[in-house]
Amino acid sequence: QVQLVESGGGLVQPGGSLRLSCAASGSIFSIYAMGWYRQAPGKQRELVATMTNGGFTVYADSVKGRFTISRNNAKNTVYLQMNGLKPEDTAVYYCKAVASPTDYWGQGTQVTVSS
Repeated sequence: QVQLVESGGGLVQPGGSLRLSCAASGSIFSIYAMGWYRQAPGKQRELVATMTNGGFTVYADSVKGRFTISRNNAKNTVYLQMNGLKPEDTAVYYCKAVASPTDYWGQGTQVTVSS
């Protein structure tokens, strides 16, 4: 079992920044990638960014150049630095651990971009 605890969401004005954190605990040896997804009201959950243990990253086109995913392996934590936030970034952001034999999800943290 893997437990994921997210933090860092909130309300921010357009153009502002937030940093999300996701701390993993439990069977972390089974994790081979971690990432962030988001789900806006009435929409499907979508990939935001992901990073493998080897450091390979994938970003959604909509966030490239604005968001950066990083990991602190000593703290078993993955971060999502979000700059240049737009109203369309408003969503619940979920942390995901890709592990064997199953994936794990965090509880989600709300990000609202509004003036």
